[in-house]
Amino acid sequence: MKILVSACLVGDNCKYNGGNNLNERLVEFLAAHEVAKVCPEVLGGLPTPRAPAEIQKGQVVNTEGRNVTKEFEAGALRALEIVEKENPDLIILQSRSPSCGIKQIYDGTFSGKKIPGHGLFAELCIKAGYKILDIEDIDDYLSHN
Repeated sequence: MKILVSACLVGDNCKYNGGNNLNERLVEFLAAHEVAKVCPEVLGGLPTPRAPAEIQKGQVVNTEGRNVTKEFEAGALRALEIVEKENPDLIILQSRSPSCGIKQIYDGTFSGKKIPGHGLFAELCIKAGYKILDIEDIDDYLSHN
């Protein structure tokens, strides 16, 4: 099986704060599969580290008040090109991210409040019909597969 993942989940230091979201359970699972990884935000030209960003009324804005929608959209499109080239059986993405969030995203107030929604890259993957999984659901997925 070919699996595409958010690069931060496998230890790439591409998260907004310069760190990662390494998930050991995921890494163990991926060892038996062909893997591709993407970070839409880096692909969009954003630096690491970078100011946190959230979606506000359809626009991506960072904590400095800068509109970074163009970078997020460009990165999402570049990441989708990789998805289309790789044609993965499954895509596993980072929760709540303005790029990769699947079930929820932050509400745009930088208060930590979550709302139902998708990040820009996740939305493209959903519209294109790819099978996607929120990393928070990995244990449930692995127990049923």
